[in-house]
Amino acid sequence: MDMEQRVRHNFEQSVRAKQDAVDPLAAPIARAAARMVDALLANRKVMSCGNGGSAADAQHFSSEMLNRFEMERPGLPAVALTTDSSTLTSIGNDFSFEEIFSKQVRALGQSGDLLLAISTSGNSANVLRAIEAAHERDVDVIALTGRDGGRMADVLADGDVEIRVPGTSTARIQEVHLLSIHCLCDLVDRRLLGVEE
Repeated sequence: MDMEQRVRHNFEQSVRAKQDAVDPLAAPIARAAARMVDALLANRKVMSCGNGGSAADAQHFSSEMLNRFEMERPGLPAVALTTDSSTLTSIGNDFSFEEIFSKQVRALGQSGDLLLAISTSGNSANVLRAIEAAHERDVDVIALTGRDGGRMADVLADGDVEIRVPGTSTARIQEVHLLSIHCLCDLVDRRLLGVEE
């Protein structure tokens, strides 16, 4: 397979992954967006976390909330727990890497907030700890996972929402995660701004 064929193959696989995800993900994405709207209308915030590409997704989500998505509106309260290098490195150094998000959730999370927890495998130890901390603080979780949901699927509570991407390729799962984040942002904006179309 030459390079151009490989590019076409990757595009085709990405399109197929998104098509395969539509039916299983439409309802949980809509539920998660409704939960976000309720939290934001109650003057609560959405925290987000993940590692590697999922950390970038957490920051991407936060930036769309704080600034804007596709429509002009006031900024919405969102915090990416992945961005403060001094906090991340001090927690990692003084305690452990597994605590870098949970300690922030315990410090910043308030009852009624939400945590957007992102892990393609569902097995990231520090994201699992963040979920545990969220539950301690009466913070519900929206989990973006893949494969079989990993250990995250087992620790989610009744009030949580899991958006689990079918498939096993990390790259394809991340691509569907990004589309899911854009869907969440779109639904939040439309609900808050009263856009019906």
